[in-house]
Amino acid sequence: MAFLPGLKKQLNKANQFMSEKIGGVEGTKLNEEFMEMERKTDLTAELVEELVTKTKEYLQPNPATRSKMMLNAKVAQNTRTRNYAQPEGMLGETILRIAHRFGEDSPYVRSLMETGESFKQMAEIKYALEDDVRQDFLDPLTQLQTKDLREVLFHRKKLQGRRLDFDCKKRRRANGANIVDDEMKIAEEKFEESFNAASQGMHNLLQNDVEQISQLVALVEALRDYYKSCGSILEGLADKLGALRDESAGRQHSQYVPKKLTELNIGSVTESDDTAPSNHVDQTKTSDQVSEKADQASDASGKEGEARKCGYCVALYDFQAENAGELGFKEGQTLKLFDQIDENWYEGALEGPDGEQSGIFPTNYVRVTQAIPNQKTTSANGN
Repeated sequence: MAFLPGLKKQLNKANQFMSEKIGGVEGTKLNEEFMEMERKTDLTAELVEELVTKTKEYLQPNPATRSKMMLNAKVAQNTRTRNYAQPEGMLGETILRIAHRFGEDSPYVRSLMETGESFKQMAEIKYALEDDVRQDFLDPLTQLQTKDLREVLFHRKKLQGRRLDFDCKKRRRANGANIVDDEMKIAEEKFEESFNAASQGMHNLLQNDVEQISQLVALVEALRDYYKSCGSILEGLADKLGALRDESAGRQHSQYVPKKLTELNIGSVTESDDTAPSNHVDQTKTSDQVSEKADQASDASGKEGEARKCGYCVALYDFQAENAGELGFKEGQTLKLFDQIDENWYEGALEGPDGEQSGIFPTNYVRVTQAIPNQKTTSANGN
């Protein structure tokens, strides 16, 4: 039967293998040169396996995302998709999304926008790095794995089988078994053929160091270009942020002005819900009061020939006049005090480029430095 020679050969190899492992029988020893090439080939195979794995981990650190990409790649066959979210891109998108929600054009918001866009640019460069490393480094290593190394390992495995067959027949013949010369010669020739094929394959693999060094050069150059581009982006970003910082430092920042509950149209806790006026009524009443106070101040300041005795105060905060008759001023300016209309409002004047301007202003925005003659101030800031 046709399969009997093959079966007999497999039995011979199994017999010799067990004799060497258990019985202590020595097989044919290969030369030192072959064993050294074998050792270096095994190291090369281990190195390539680790390089491919660790380089992918370096480019795409998230293991969960890598697993998802591998699954998608199997479904989509050989189609390459950019579905790995780069950390730089995720950070940039987050900064931009929140910056837009501020809804204003300030140096800080512009700095956020510049930072977010820069990180998105670095993410795009990272994608380009992945493509370059895959094409010039990972693909050649994968080809080395799947072609050259696999072929060498195939010849080595075949050599091992033919050596076992040759040693088994040689041992059996030495023990008196009927092994004809032709059979021994065929086994020896096949053993020699596999030995040379395996040796030639390992020799060629180990002599191909120029190509392997070129692959390392491609990896290093891709990383150099990536970090150089990122460094250029970050340098430009640092310059822009520095300019925005200087712009922000040169701006006049507003200060918080303490408010009373009455200014927020919140009724007193002593008032009942039935007697509490609505916001509309409060606003109308406040506007009328301001107009009335402004008219009073205008009438008082319009009396000709009447010398007015006054006090003085210093502005604690900026005050923006919002109604007719109010007097606006800046922090640190000195104002004249003519009268205190009530506990919340002063009447006074301020020297300006167009002459003296008069009006009313809040008592809690100023600190009295000289009291109004013959009048006692009631402002908390005027003590």
